[in-house]
Amino acid sequence: MRIGLISSAVPLVGGGYRFIVDWLKERLVERGHEVEVLYLPFVDEPEDVLPQMAAFRMVRLDDYFDRVITFRPPAHAVRHRCKVVWFIHHIRVFYDLWDTEHRPVADDAAGRALRAAIMRADNAALAEAHRVFTNSRVVGDRLRRFNGVESEVLYPPVQQPERFRSGPYGDEIVSICRMEPHKRQHLMVEAMGHTRSPVRLRLCGSSMNPAYVEELRETARRLGVADRVAIEDRWITEEEKADLLETALASAYLPFDEDSYGYPTIEAAHAGRATVTTTDSGGVTEFVRDGVEGLMTPPDPAALGAAFDRLYDDRALASQLGQAATARVAELGIDWDAVLEQLLA
Repeated sequence: MRIGLISSAVPLVGGGYRFIVDWLKERLVERGHEVEVLYLPFVDEPEDVLPQMAAFRMVRLDDYFDRVITFRPPAHAVRHRCKVVWFIHHIRVFYDLWDTEHRPVADDAAGRALRAAIMRADNAALAEAHRVFTNSRVVGDRLRRFNGVESEVLYPPVQQPERFRSGPYGDEIVSICRMEPHKRQHLMVEAMGHTRSPVRLRLCGSSMNPAYVEELRETARRLGVADRVAIEDRWITEEEKADLLETALASAYLPFDEDSYGYPTIEAAHAGRATVTTTDSGGVTEFVRDGVEGLMTPPDPAALGAAFDRLYDDRALASQLGQAATARVAELGIDWDAVLEQLLA
């Protein structure tokens, strides 16, 4: 089958939204399909959103592919007779984040008109889909609430789960993801100021916000925990991830209202590591249940610090939660065979 994988992308910015596309391509090619990936540039400046959606809408792909699979919005706007949508999030500032400080325009007649136009365009494009999948129940609920669209949850696997391995439990809580304010590494550093054990924290990942990374370092110095907080502001390879998780005490992933469980959560699970997260971390809580696959606290530094101490003091608990996290992957059916069966049906 000739398959097109279509996604929007921010030029020169990597992350999980690219992994889901690139890793799917590898699996499809292994199965003998002809696959082309099309990344179309997209920026989220309010005045540019509708013109860009119109440009996506003019892309007609019937002559090139037997099926297209779309991912990051507004890729679902492209036209094809057999369009499968694997919807990973809305342009959220016009949806669930509208009534927050993240709203990019005024809540006036012009702003509401822009929001309504975006929603109408999304509704029209989604109505054409052969099938609609989401990467979490959270995103599925948003589609139902805002667009009246029913979907099926299809959890994205990691590319090579066998790469991850479980070794002895060390003394570091490891966080491997982009360092940005909405990923809330600052809560982890502040939590270290409340710990009473010698537990350590390692933050790893690139950032588009150097000021935020410097703020993390300054917070660690101010709280007197800089000797126990390592910050690596750079891209982390898959091999490095496996090495870091192999001997970690646990993983920490505290995004605000995340769209899915996030690759850091499932990578930790494949390495037999629990995840420390928060009650407001969105899709992460679909995978991590408090006291089962990890520890979940309010987004409060003192509570997080107590969770870090608890794992440091009780390695048996860290191991028990980590093993349960590994079992959770199988329980939820997170594997590439299931993904391909659904996307190609």
